[in-house]
Amino acid sequence: MPGLMSLRRRAEGDKPLKGAKISGCTHITAQIAVLIETLIRLGAEVRWAACNIYSTQNEVAAALAQENIPIFAWTNETDEEFWWCISKALNINGSSDWLPNMILDDGGDLTYYCQKQITSVFNSLKGIVEESVTGIHRLYQMSRSGLLTIPALNVNDSVTKTKFDNLYLCKESVIDSLKRCTDTMLGGKQVLICGYGEVGKGCCQSLKSVGCLIYVTEIDPICALQACMDGFKVVRLEEVIKQMDIVITATGNKSVITREHVEKLKTGAILCNMGHSNTEIDIDSLQQPDIIWDDVRLNVQHLTFPSGKRVTLIAEGRIMNLCCSSVPSFFISVTASAQALGLIDLFHAPCGKYKNDVYLLPKKMDEYVASLHLPAFDAHLTELNDDQCQYLGINKSGPFKPNYYRY
Repeated sequence: MPGLMSLRRRAEGDKPLKGAKISGCTHITAQIAVLIETLIRLGAEVRWAACNIYSTQNEVAAALAQENIPIFAWTNETDEEFWWCISKALNINGSSDWLPNMILDDGGDLTYYCQKQITSVFNSLKGIVEESVTGIHRLYQMSRSGLLTIPALNVNDSVTKTKFDNLYLCKESVIDSLKRCTDTMLGGKQVLICGYGEVGKGCCQSLKSVGCLIYVTEIDPICALQACMDGFKVVRLEEVIKQMDIVITATGNKSVITREHVEKLKTGAILCNMGHSNTEIDIDSLQQPDIIWDDVRLNVQHLTFPSGKRVTLIAEGRIMNLCCSSVPSFFISVTASAQALGLIDLFHAPCGKYKNDVYLLPKKMDEYVASLHLPAFDAHLTELNDDQCQYLGINKSGPFKPNYYRY
């Protein structure tokens, strides 16, 4: 994780997070352990829970606990245990000596719980840093309804998150995840990708490279046109569902795939999700007495319908690549660096800099995150001269693009 370690080395002596008490709710993986340790080395006190009941790497949680870091997470939590862990990360009913003054969230569950259960603490927070489309959607809803009483930084829509974590990470991890879970051959398979945002684009590019026949569903005409120009057939779900070998959701929406759709799949089809939330596949409609669920390996179930048809479901519709531990560390370093810088920025923000609303990461910060990772490639940036800077109307040290620029 070159960028995050570089940030740690540069900032450790200054302890920019001294006095910060951070409640975190993310995936608990080896990469996130490096982020947690970095926040501590930068002066913060932390308490942590998992944002997903399946993605926790138990050996990582145990190692953090052994270092006396308050960590409340294990794989295969029940829903009741999930919320208990979140309450512990917030130290509800614990000592009043430790109350959070910042939140680092992935999905919005900890934010939601804090706002509902300990409103006075929520209202006193310095801010929230959120990295997922689901969590950002919730924050904007809170803002519109007047429930967001503190500032929040939107890491999810920062350029470094959307282009590296969402696009390139999914491009590198979707095939590995499918093979770890199913041992399936991918060449010649017909694959339906629901959604052609950055996650969908990454999945399509990767699966196309190994010979899959790709179909895309989209609601947005711009994304649909991009898919067409990239050589993919844009269809409606009901037009192709019967012939698909693999269906992957990547929309950020709910009930994209329902029981009605699943019953139309062929026997042996694989169903999975690459979006953050487990709402994209309507699992409740599949957890019925007439459907037999068989665990065939970790995070893989066979669903047998009354007709005898059998479909393979991965991770009960939760995010596949993290549940299957196949995420490249480099991309997590990019997002984790943005999260750490966002926390520092909010913690030191002077009164009046941020109102009670949702803000994108400043462009300068986005560029700094990218620059931290260039040495890993031995990349050397070209420097503009004064005349060129004047011609373009930019500063020699950036930011190099206006906020409206689309990368």
